[in-house]
Amino acid sequence: MRMRGLILISAAMLVVSITITMLLLQRTNMSSQVDVVAMNEIVKLVEQHWSDIEAGNYSESDLVFSVVNDKGELIYQNNENADSSINEAIKNRSTVIDVSIMQKHVGKVLIHNNYEAVINDIKHRLVVALIIIFIVIAMFLMVYIVYIHQVIFKPFKQLQHFAQHIARGNFDIPLHMMKNNPFGAFTESFDMMRDELAAAKASEYEANRSKKELVASLSHDIKTPVASIKAISELMLLRAEDEKTVKQLNMIYSKSEQINLLVTDMFHATLEELNELQVTLSEELSIVLTRMIDSVNYDNRIICGDIPECLLLTDTNRLQQVIDNVVSNAYKYSDGSVAIQAKLVNEYLELSITDEGKGMKEDEIPLIFRKFYRGSNADGQNGSGLGLYISKYLMNKMQGDIYCFNHNDGFTVVLQIKLV
Repeated sequence: MRMRGLILISAAMLVVSITITMLLLQRTNMSSQVDVVAMNEIVKLVEQHWSDIEAGNYSESDLVFSVVNDKGELIYQNNENADSSINEAIKNRSTVIDVSIMQKHVGKVLIHNNYEAVINDIKHRLVVALIIIFIVIAMFLMVYIVYIHQVIFKPFKQLQHFAQHIARGNFDIPLHMMKNNPFGAFTESFDMMRDELAAAKASEYEANRSKKELVASLSHDIKTPVASIKAISELMLLRAEDEKTVKQLNMIYSKSEQINLLVTDMFHATLEELNELQVTLSEELSIVLTRMIDSVNYDNRIICGDIPECLLLTDTNRLQQVIDNVVSNAYKYSDGSVAIQAKLVNEYLELSITDEGKGMKEDEIPLIFRKFYRGSNADGQNGSGLGLYISKYLMNKMQGDIYCFNHNDGFTVVLQIKLV
């Protein structure tokens, strides 16, 4: 419908332009015609006063004329611009009328036509007509450009912004459709695609969340029987007397502890992705660190120095998890003792945990806190690559930090615990 209306407007503008041009040219032709009545009156006056032409009263006429006899000789001229001969009259396209007396041809009246003025007038009117046509065409083009912008470019601009929102994963902004949009079906298809992508994204999110909740639930459920195995093995160790039995029970206890740590890491990682890993900060005396370290001092392998008396800002449960993870790694990658030193540095209490292992490659140290990353020294060792990642997350939540480095006698992990 819009295209049909545009064609009709174009045709109407063309007709108007042609009509204006024809009217201007017709007006020029009408104005350039010689006054026949005045011309006949001049001829009659000349015939009446042929014997004395100058005696005639020609002042009432605006015509410029001259009179020649039958020999072509000039006998009268009312204006110096009048033609002086028949040849000149023909050259100037003047009107030539015979003069007859008693039905006898006696001469001619040469009525001068200003042909150049007529031509100039025609040229002027043609220029005016062309200017008018140009203005009409320019106005039409402006209207057409606005029409093209509103109907084509603007909808495509909206599609561009819509595609940018889709690329960023923002499916909440609908694609508005203008009334009588020629691309209506095309635009509607894009908006339907947005709805489908939004539904697919929501479905995927719910599916992933269900999987994570299932993993978290199973991890939590697994911890209960593992804790039972650890408790029973500890009880049997107290009653065992045979060296072989003690060794086997220690192995059972050690493996159950490894399973417990792996399940704990998996549980915590799942909770973190669900934004459910809560950290509650409180003010605690530094003496709590002694109790935490004692709880992981298996076989008395930990050598702990004095801990400065200070007030810490921490979550004791989360800090215990971090210490468990770090000490467990020290046991895993070293057969010797584990040294723990504490000192005050600026606004932190730094707890250094040092083992006697082989350490890590220097280029791997910056990657050790990434999720699921395991160094080249982890071959043959149990683990999921989540322990230090979760420890980093928890320390940051407690306004502290964790970092590590190699030294000559092993590997050191430093916990920066915020002071009050």
